[in-house]
Amino acid sequence: MAEPALVEITDGEAGRRVDAVLAERLDDLSRSRLQALLRDGHLTVGDAVVTEGKRRVKPGECYRLVVPPPSPSGLVAEDRPLDVVFEDDDLLVVDKPAGLVVHPSVGHDHGTLVHALLAHCGASLSGIGGVERPGIVHRIDKDVSGLLVVAKHDRVHQGLAGQFTVHSVDRLYEAVVHGLPSPAAGTIDQPIGRHPVDRKRMAIVPAGKRAVTRYRLLEAGGTLIARLEVALETGRTHQIRVHLSSLGHPLLGDRLYRSRRRQELPAPLREEIEGLGRVALHARVLGFTHPRTGERLRFESPPPAIFDRLLALARA
Repeated sequence: MAEPALVEITDGEAGRRVDAVLAERLDDLSRSRLQALLRDGHLTVGDAVVTEGKRRVKPGECYRLVVPPPSPSGLVAEDRPLDVVFEDDDLLVVDKPAGLVVHPSVGHDHGTLVHALLAHCGASLSGIGGVERPGIVHRIDKDVSGLLVVAKHDRVHQGLAGQFTVHSVDRLYEAVVHGLPSPAAGTIDQPIGRHPVDRKRMAIVPAGKRAVTRYRLLEAGGTLIARLEVALETGRTHQIRVHLSSLGHPLLGDRLYRSRRRQELPAPLREEIEGLGRVALHARVLGFTHPRTGERLRFESPPPAIFDRLLALARA
């Protein structure tokens, strides 16, 4: 909002918290964003600055809120192709290819999904994820493909982030792993944290955060490899990769978490895996409640054809 927002308190709003009233009247700002603006002194009533959201309002008061322009990110928009599955004024769902980094980081200062989103969405992107990650609610590893949702403004970002926090988002993945898991279905409930020695890796550590992964067998390539459906109940960094590797069934193409014990594989299959250039993991299903409309949305992306080829080679 470029112009200051003026909110006059009605008789029916008297006695309520000012941050709650403003959140209802200014529906493009979340309560957390409003509280931050209050702390920074951007809300006034008369000549007084209001810094606490718990202040009780009185009828006839007129509050003036100045929303400063967002801090420049320094990121340059890049016109790159995007596979947009769904888009409206509030959010978009993108089918990310393997090899595309989601947001800028060390060694990836251009060519990311965020750079492409800035070109696609312009200045409407949410900034609640930080200036380096505008609109990004959750992420998918560079070498993993599949669906993710992007918020276009703060209120929707807050609503989506809340659903991820309470684990009400449906997320199903397809994975191709070494070996044949037994049992064919199960739940892995093991805490994940930073690896004590290799800081680039995550690991199952007692002091880590709780992580829960469910899996079931979809298709076996003999006993050499298997295709699994994987569901996340939590969303820790590298969760699927760490959990499946802990069972002795690392993902094909995963050089970071692969087993040190090399399985004997037929030459054609081994060569296909070595040249994969990605991790055999795909975010196939994404479902969530639209934060503004309340509609339950569900999207599905078919796994890449290479998964079928790997299984066919294993069976051959």
